[in-house]
Amino acid sequence: MISQKLQDAINGQITKEIWSANLYLSMAFYFDKEGFNGFANWMKKQSQEEMDHAYTMANYIIKRGGTARVGQIDAVPESWNSPLEVFEKVYEHECTVSKSIDDLVDIASAERDKATQDFLWSFVREQVEEEATASGIVDRIRKMGDSAIFNLDQQYGSRQ
Repeated sequence: MISQKLQDAINGQITKEIWSANLYLSMAFYFDKEGFNGFANWMKKQSQEEMDHAYTMANYIIKRGGTARVGQIDAVPESWNSPLEVFEKVYEHECTVSKSIDDLVDIASAERDKATQDFLWSFVREQVEEEATASGIVDRIRKMGDSAIFNLDQQYGSRQ
């Protein structure tokens, strides 16, 4: 059985994951409007991944005898000034998500819930990759400049 404290904390993370999905969907809409179809595709895949995280967390709570809930989802930003700014925000956001996941691991540890610690470590590992990917895109845009943005758009559009 999962503790109420952990259940509440993971439910809070579910809400954050759904907000993240909405953020990336909003970014996809921005890219579609600006003609960056590749980046839009990348963001749509990212949005779906965040929803998958929410589903996975909800299923885990239920398997442990708890109740999964979705809290209030706040509005997300809708406009940016450039592809670089979008990906800088993606990197900042992924760092925030990493901190939130780390906090969950700390709660699971304090609750002495080894099953939940084990469950959460997959998200810890994934966040390392998420931060590295976002940081790498930011670095490439900065190094290559605006003249290469359409090539990068095409490259990132191939994301499956």
